[in-house]
Amino acid sequence: MERTEQQPQLEHSVTDGVATVVISNPAKRNAMTAAMWRALPGLLAELAADRDVRVLVLTGAGTTFCAGADIASLREPGDEQQALAVRAEEALAAFPKPSLAAVRGYCVGGGSQLAAACDLRFAEEGALFGVTPAKLGIVYPASSTRRLVSLVGPSAAKYLLFSGELIDTDRALRTGLVDEVLPAGQLGKRVAEFTRILASRSQLTQAAAKEFAAGRTDRDAHWADQARGSDDTAEGIAAFLERRAPRFTYGV
Repeated sequence: MERTEQQPQLEHSVTDGVATVVISNPAKRNAMTAAMWRALPGLLAELAADRDVRVLVLTGAGTTFCAGADIASLREPGDEQQALAVRAEEALAAFPKPSLAAVRGYCVGGGSQLAAACDLRFAEEGALFGVTPAKLGIVYPASSTRRLVSLVGPSAAKYLLFSGELIDTDRALRTGLVDEVLPAGQLGKRVAEFTRILASRSQLTQAAAKEFAAGRTDRDAHWADQARGSDDTAEGIAAFLERRAPRFTYGV
């Protein structure tokens, strides 16, 4: 039987409160095509509006996270391609619930751009990270540069941006580019375990913390009002005293 090549796409599923988005372009190490960049903001908006979704996981099909942008698509106007990637990155950073990048293999260029836009990054040993615009003579977007600096600090960001060199998981962990490194074969189990923890916690706490950590200074009163109008604090304290799992209702 003749085999048909799988088309590049973003696959997604929702299970037990966890939405998983899979970057799937196996023929090109899950490189992002222009169509995939365009599709991501709409998909994220759909998942954000789904009240069953409490956590987002972004990962790649097979043994690679994402090897960047599909080089063939770079033949299109550069400004347009960069704008597509930035819009997708900003939509991911603005996702209102906790997000986690689960990284295997290559996480390079646009892949690192997407991973950095997630709240957390867990990686399997052997993964490689790189920010590679200097290899192509591309000016990395200002917003993406600032996000990278905020994540790893100015010196590590300059190392990555100036050289375009790939770094391993040990260095990525030291610089803060990743939060946990797992032995081969253990990433899926750890991600499932940790996302269950996230899904069990107060969405009120998480949503406020996400905005505050992002530097928002205009929402203090909003979150104070949300806390006063929510039963989560009372439920959390009652559950602690009664030695049971809390049943948080904010956002449900």
